[in-house]
Amino acid sequence: MTVIRTDKWLEKAYQKPDEIFKKLSSYFDNADEKDVAKYLTQHGMYYKPVRNGEALVESLRKKNVWGIVQQEEEKLSKLWKGNNIPIFIFPSNTYNRQIMEQYNGRSGLSFRDKLFLFISDINSENEIRALFTHEYNHCCRLAHNPKDEKDYSLLDVIVLEGMAEQAVNERYGKELQAPWTQYYTQKEAEKIWKSIVQPNADLPKSSRRVTEILYGKKLFPHMAGYCVGYYLVNRYCQQTGKESKDLLSIPSEKIAFIEK
Repeated sequence: MTVIRTDKWLEKAYQKPDEIFKKLSSYFDNADEKDVAKYLTQHGMYYKPVRNGEALVESLRKKNVWGIVQQEEEKLSKLWKGNNIPIFIFPSNTYNRQIMEQYNGRSGLSFRDKLFLFISDINSENEIRALFTHEYNHCCRLAHNPKDEKDYSLLDVIVLEGMAEQAVNERYGKELQAPWTQYYTQKEAEKIWKSIVQPNADLPKSSRRVTEILYGKKLFPHMAGYCVGYYLVNRYCQQTGKESKDLLSIPSEKIAFIEK
């Protein structure tokens, strides 16, 4: 099971997303369709059908979105020794200003055992490939990392994000990386790492402070955790000569050069 033909789901139920969420609930443990709907829409999936939504689905079909993602999965599953997981593709929420303005209408969500891509009809082929690269890298890191995701710390989360953007950089260059990878210079990122992130590196990912650091809420620098994560992974690759394919099972502490 790899790329699920969700275009056929959308053909029948685009105007009734609740039917789609109900279908997806079977892929989640201990979650009903309302839980699934809330979680996926929080991360960018459409929930309010647009006018002529069927034309949107047909546009994505003509762009061969499902075929493009299948091609990428076949390449990267070999390169990263990835598991055979279901991949779901749906329209993104075009009413979400942040997704439209900062990420050009694309978003995604990854789990160890499944992956979601949320795409708009303005996305180019390479944008779709870069998005899949980022999200599938998460799946592979979660699968190869000996540490269980429920035990992840702030450091583990930011390294996970940095690793995914390192993979995008290697395959498609800076122009297709997430905007936050270029918010700070290396010197600025190093300062944020030492003064803010490293002292909190062991906090469990469930901590409210972790969310504040990740996204730069309250008085923390904007997207501080994400930016530092990319800085740490990129620095490690530059200093060791390793590539993203070599990193998937390496502990976060080693990537951050933390002695334990």
